[in-house]
Amino acid sequence: MQPSLEHPFRFSFTLLAAFCLSQLLLTGHGLQKLAAASKQRPNILFIFTDDHASHAMSCYGSKVNDTPNLDRIAREGMRFDNCFCTNSICGPSRAVILTGKHSHLNGFKQNGNKFDGSQQTFPKLLRKQGYQTAIVGKWHLASDPTGFDYSEILIGQGPYYNPPMIRNGERVKHEGYTTDIITDLALDYLKNQRDPNKPFMLMFQHKAPHRNWQPGPKHLHMYDDVTIPEPENLFDNYEGRGTAARQQDMTIAKTMTDFDLKLTPPKNLTPEQLKVWNAAYEPKNEAFRKARLKGKDLVRWKYQRYMKDYLRCVASVDDNVGRMLDYLEKSGLAENTVVMYSSDQGFYLGDHGWFDKRFMYEESYRMPLLARWPGVIKPGSVNTDLVSNLDFAETFLNIAGAPIPSDMQGVSLVPLFKGEETAWRKSLYYHYYEFYNDRRSAHMVRRHNGVRTKRYKLIHFYNLGEWELYDLEKDPQEMHSVYDDPAYAPIVKELKAELKSLQQQYQVPDDTGSVQKDPPSLYQKPRNSGTPQKKRAPKKQKQ
Repeated sequence: MQPSLEHPFRFSFTLLAAFCLSQLLLTGHGLQKLAAASKQRPNILFIFTDDHASHAMSCYGSKVNDTPNLDRIAREGMRFDNCFCTNSICGPSRAVILTGKHSHLNGFKQNGNKFDGSQQTFPKLLRKQGYQTAIVGKWHLASDPTGFDYSEILIGQGPYYNPPMIRNGERVKHEGYTTDIITDLALDYLKNQRDPNKPFMLMFQHKAPHRNWQPGPKHLHMYDDVTIPEPENLFDNYEGRGTAARQQDMTIAKTMTDFDLKLTPPKNLTPEQLKVWNAAYEPKNEAFRKARLKGKDLVRWKYQRYMKDYLRCVASVDDNVGRMLDYLEKSGLAENTVVMYSSDQGFYLGDHGWFDKRFMYEESYRMPLLARWPGVIKPGSVNTDLVSNLDFAETFLNIAGAPIPSDMQGVSLVPLFKGEETAWRKSLYYHYYEFYNDRRSAHMVRRHNGVRTKRYKLIHFYNLGEWELYDLEKDPQEMHSVYDDPAYAPIVKELKAELKSLQQQYQVPDDTGSVQKDPPSLYQKPRNSGTPQKKRAPKKQKQ
């Protein structure tokens, strides 16, 4: 009922009550808080790991482990089932994320390059918009971080234990397990170092579970009494694929070192840490030596040792993600913080008999991507669009309400977060560069580019003059290329045209017909991943 001038007493009383209520709210800063909350831009927490395959996450249906804290992000947010990298290797993926540009434009094509920190990056653009920016953990781009108010980074790859780090340009030393330390530093930044009156963007970046997979003290005995399921193609013979799959150097059977297999302990442990380490590994190693395994039995043992250590490292990451999520909840930050979880690319977990990454085959090409944004992303939602690490920079800028530069090459994922109907890309472009014609090339994966749609993948090993085509609906494990099958000739023609179109769209230099060399300013000898290998075991080995 509306007050009427015919009832002046009622009208005056209504006005008085409204005035008193407004004064009460203002006195308690109620309206001011509501107004501030409505205008407050979201914080951004980007959790990033190294070499974490999505098929080692239970929210993606893992058959080998459980990741309850990562699953929590998926349960309270969105899981992306078709997120892929542009170049499946550590440094290049990070450079793409920072710049929103493919490797050939941001200048970081391979590990061993040096990132040009003077170029445009999304942290620099967020700072211009009033965001505090910070990075803690793995950087791995050879140059100093730029565009950050605070940084504490590992030196190069960094060790799993007792890491020296660079804090805002100064070297510092830590003692303990690196995954725990990085989390401690990230939490300290949120609690004690940022300005609580400004929004933040924190890149919280782990080394784990990168080679050579050294578990933390809490998880050294995890999986001791468990047999990890083997992939169906652990003993792949590479029939149906081309030269590149046969000539790589990344097999569990032949490539793994004593350091990888923990037959030799890490060299940088404290006496106390070494005692705990040896208590966990030496009884197992002694049993292995006595068994004198050969052939497939030896490969199976190596697979179990590799996978248990890898999954132990993942468990540490998951525990520490839980610590971070718990802090966000207890501090009240969770309500207005976008949490994204991803890894620089996927990884082979014995698939095709391999470890490592680099290839455009699914296990290393596919990235995990989870996002939680309270009030925006519907909890438990799943997206199947073709998305990429090329899209991350644009997404962060969009979340912050910042303009997206026209020279960035990706697309913001915010419309997908909101569940909006939107026209989306139908294909993705890939390009891997790190190969030289000698044994300096880490893992000997040949250069290649390619295009992927929802159903098909066309790969061009251009220096070999070889093409491969996979029908992912019929052959999800990519065991048999159908490039030469006449029934797929129309698909080949269509995808070659699409590949050319994407190369034009992304301004890819037309120099894939020859062995490429990077410009002298960027060229360095590629670094081998993991601990340098000693003497290679004899090649003649029964399988």
